[in-house]
Amino acid sequence: MVYLVGGGAGDPGLLTQAGTAVLKRAAVVVYDALVNPALLDLCPPDTEKIYVGKSAARHTLEQDRINALLVQKARQTAGEIAPTERVVVRLKGGDPYVFGRGGEEAQYLRTQGIHFAVIPGITAGIAGPAYAGIPVTHRDFTRTVTFITGHRKQAADDHEELPDSGLNYESLAALGGTLVFYMGVQALPEITRRLHAAGMAADMPAAVIQWATYPRQRTIVSTLAGLAAAARKAGIQAPAITIIGQVVNLRAELNWFESRPLFGKTVLVTRTRRQAGRLSTRLADLGANVIESPVIELVPPADEFAIDQALAQLNQYDCVVFTSPNGVEAAWRRMGELHLDARAFPRRVAAIGPATAEALRTIGITADLAPDEFIGEKLAAELIERLGDKGDLQGKQFLLLRADIARGELRRELIRAGAVVKDMAIYQTVAPKTLCAEAIEALRNGTVDWITFTSASTATNLHALLPPELRDRVARANRLSIGPITSAALCRLGWPPTVEATRHDIPGMIQALTIQAGSPAPPPPA
Repeated sequence: MVYLVGGGAGDPGLLTQAGTAVLKRAAVVVYDALVNPALLDLCPPDTEKIYVGKSAARHTLEQDRINALLVQKARQTAGEIAPTERVVVRLKGGDPYVFGRGGEEAQYLRTQGIHFAVIPGITAGIAGPAYAGIPVTHRDFTRTVTFITGHRKQAADDHEELPDSGLNYESLAALGGTLVFYMGVQALPEITRRLHAAGMAADMPAAVIQWATYPRQRTIVSTLAGLAAAARKAGIQAPAITIIGQVVNLRAELNWFESRPLFGKTVLVTRTRRQAGRLSTRLADLGANVIESPVIELVPPADEFAIDQALAQLNQYDCVVFTSPNGVEAAWRRMGELHLDARAFPRRVAAIGPATAEALRTIGITADLAPDEFIGEKLAAELIERLGDKGDLQGKQFLLLRADIARGELRRELIRAGAVVKDMAIYQTVAPKTLCAEAIEALRNGTVDWITFTSASTATNLHALLPPELRDRVARANRLSIGPITSAALCRLGWPPTVEATRHDIPGMIQALTIQAGSPAPPPPA
């Protein structure tokens, strides 16, 4: 079975649920140049990924060889695995049947007796204008939208795409409405000249959109007569979509994507891969181009037997204290393996801040304490005030479940107040072997605008992982710190923070960054 899947215009969020489900079953994925690489992460680890990207005059594989490859892989997969379990996916940018050659591939599969199915995608001619603030139809301006390819197939060898001189420009000019040209950057001077010669007004609004729906999207607005020169001056290159029609005037009112506060900014997120999602998603929602390069990995504690003993005796403590959401997750996972549940906790459970308190809520525990300032000293002060007798915790037993590199102030303050403290590392933090290649390249090219630091260890690990010649690149970028302890670590490394979040959590970091970008975000929830 071969699935012809439309991957959408570029934004990975535009992939359909049906497309997602098929990629998760893929034995083989044959994909094009305009497919967002993030979509390949949906495939199983053992999926064979084959790149067959094409561009004008540069073909990885010619079309007939791609057709033969699909048949070959379909037959191999059918022979090795039940077809209902694993499939061959032909993954295309946009929609397979909209200037994507999907129809040609489906025809060939049928002639070879290969079953196929088509999963449509959101084509760039719809998604691109929408992300540029240009509706392709509007009752006040047009009742028609026409999709046109700006290239034609050269009959001789299919190695080169040529401007389609066979188009009926007189009919297009007379029809009016919205014209959407695919793959027409090189042909733009001829397209605009011939439309004008066919009777279309020189001042007809027009736009060209490069890298539509990506964070690097660029939109040039002009008139029919001026568009080719404006695109050339701006350096617009493929991939790009051209829109011609009165609806282009609506961009000034409806441009939502490029007007987001972090649009055009590249942000390097250094959190663990598991934790990065929440921060990355919010940054992307605000328009940022996010590069995830974790500089911390979480591994089990060194002494798992001691941890198991402590978890089995939770109800013997007066209070269990968590200093991070990771600690909650690690403890809960281990408790499950020990067949323990929320009933094992003592009457008092404390969290260092709202993120940790939220992690506790997900397992059915409401934190008795979660101070407004997310540092150990503040939590110690509140524990002493709430649980002590006039500041005396004599005889009270506390279990601290934390990272191996956590600061010792909380433990010292509790002991100073007379408490008996069992301080245990519920997980360890280690540095990965390398940074991701995308982060290295972006730093080397100087295209990183902001780097986020959510702990002191993210700063020290990034410094250790970077080649010495790239450490200066971090100093040139803007640095966002989650709080004073992280800021102190940055200062020691010669990377003082550009800005420190007033509220020391992820919502606080987002608010600080958007304020710096000149468009304040709503205040984080209490």
